[in-house]
Amino acid sequence: MIGQLRGRILEKHPNRIVVDVNGVGYDVSVPLSTFYGLGEPGGEIALRIHTHVREDALALYGFATALEQDLFERLIGISGIGPKLALAVLSGIEPIELVRAIERGDLARLTAIPGIGKKTSERIVLELKDRLPRVQAAAVAVGGEREAPSLRDDLLSALVNLGYHRPLAERAVDSAMKVGGPDAGFERTLKHALRELAK
Repeated sequence: MIGQLRGRILEKHPNRIVVDVNGVGYDVSVPLSTFYGLGEPGGEIALRIHTHVREDALALYGFATALEQDLFERLIGISGIGPKLALAVLSGIEPIELVRAIERGDLARLTAIPGIGKKTSERIVLELKDRLPRVQAAAVAVGGEREAPSLRDDLLSALVNLGYHRPLAERAVDSAMKVGGPDAGFERTLKHALRELAK
């Protein structure tokens, strides 16, 4: 099974990229949460990969973070949710926001995702509420203005919990805070930091 791909972006389309690894082009489906953090064609890339095997096909799904992959794999474990629908979920809501919506049982937020109806939302909450990845530190209070040291600590904690090495996380957070400033809020600054890490 392929678990990771590192190479050059050959082609880039929403929900799909082609990664050139030593002359072999791998067609990888990605959620928009990963797509937005990618560089331009020709740029270097490293993706976590979920290899999905069916009788008639072998498909690769790529993710920028461990959290995205974890949520994807939990979603496809739910009866009635296949890889395409799981990608649609991750494309329609930020991963941390998805965790929060499931924890709160926020069906209105989940049904706002294109392609997700009330029954599917209820199933997601029922099956995943007690089995979510451990991202509590990443899912601290939504947005709002904070003091800069507190915001930086929260962002670092979130990135370390998502599997990034601390020195890398520190550089990404410092860069993201320069872009957004201390009043940008947790979620927006975290998004900038994740984009930095995906470069």
